[in-house]
Amino acid sequence: MKSKIIAAALFTFTAGGIAFYPALKEVGAVNMPPPDPVRVPAVFTNSQERPKIEVVFALDTTGSMGGLIQASKEKIWSIASTMAQAQPAPEIKMGLVAYRDRGDNYVTQVVDLSEDLDSVYATLMDFRAEGGGDGPESVNQALHDAVSKISWSQGKDAYRVVFLVGDAPPHMDYQDDVKYPQTLKVANAKGIVVNTIQAGNSAPTRLVWSKIAQGGLGQYAQVSQDGNAVAISTPFDEKLATLSKKLDETRLYYGSDEVLEKKRQKLQAADKLHESASVASRARRATFNASKSGKSNLLGDSELVDDVASGRVELDAIKKDHLPSSIRAMAPQEQRAMITEKAKQRKVLQEEINELSAQRKEYLKQEVKKSGGAKGSLDHKLYSAIREQAERSGIRYEAEAPAY
Repeated sequence: MKSKIIAAALFTFTAGGIAFYPALKEVGAVNMPPPDPVRVPAVFTNSQERPKIEVVFALDTTGSMGGLIQASKEKIWSIASTMAQAQPAPEIKMGLVAYRDRGDNYVTQVVDLSEDLDSVYATLMDFRAEGGGDGPESVNQALHDAVSKISWSQGKDAYRVVFLVGDAPPHMDYQDDVKYPQTLKVANAKGIVVNTIQAGNSAPTRLVWSKIAQGGLGQYAQVSQDGNAVAISTPFDEKLATLSKKLDETRLYYGSDEVLEKKRQKLQAADKLHESASVASRARRATFNASKSGKSNLLGDSELVDDVASGRVELDAIKKDHLPSSIRAMAPQEQRAMITEKAKQRKVLQEEINELSAQRKEYLKQEVKKSGGAKGSLDHKLYSAIREQAERSGIRYEAEAPAY
């Protein structure tokens, strides 16, 4: 029977991307040589060109994974900020495949890759640890969906990676399953690295997780069931969370009814985050949104203030019924004044967030140092992996530590 131990915070979720070469040196890791690079590093010479990071987490959401799921909700923005430290600043997309087993409420639930991390996060917030109990889970289906049902990009300018996260091996007795060796061949052909993170110390899981990582040209890492991610509150979190909400309020979307409906859903996802996420999580999001990589999550497309202020769009060229409802009745001069004021507010808020984020980063650096360092933490394992694997796609990281 599968253990019902509740995992503690450990997930540093999505950076976002990320193999585990240094993790092999940690206690509990399996020694295996790093795989040969499967892609020639891209060289970005044009300032307009940006590399891509595409990360999908295949996450076990059965009963024993409660602590890890909660930790992923806390740390997703740290992972995103960690990925954003690259040079040049990458386009970051995240996706999710939640999995359980046959007979549970669902076998898999797929959230496609998106730069709208708020919406991905809003979905993640709804996941609860339930089901399972018989040991093996539908790992094969999760991997197949992660490789085959996700809108992966093509080309050499992207770091594409799947992280399989769980504490139980796959069912190999389902006759109609696509078994993981076949899926890994497809992943190799698509240039998708597959890494594994084992929660707990199950020997059967360790054996299969190691084989999956090796076949996926990735790495295996093991973390304890009670977790070891860095989770430190700072004196700057409350203010950053407040500024994050104010920054959101500077957004004005325009377009057809269909476009505006999509933007309404995006705004609802952000509202859900402000209402339900922890202060620390909202502070981490503020830091990410104020970065170059975070602009796509903060604004997305069809954002009036940015489009008009940058000169990409002429206000007079927009149909009246495509304007935000809040300014449709205004005279053109009033509309321009409103947009100008929003742009000024946004700039001031972003500058304040960047300043506080720098202070928060230094505070965390000192706190981690006081505690004896965090090189054995999942945070560092993830960051070391990002640096190692992303470099194959010309994405380089110089920072000494991840974003906490």
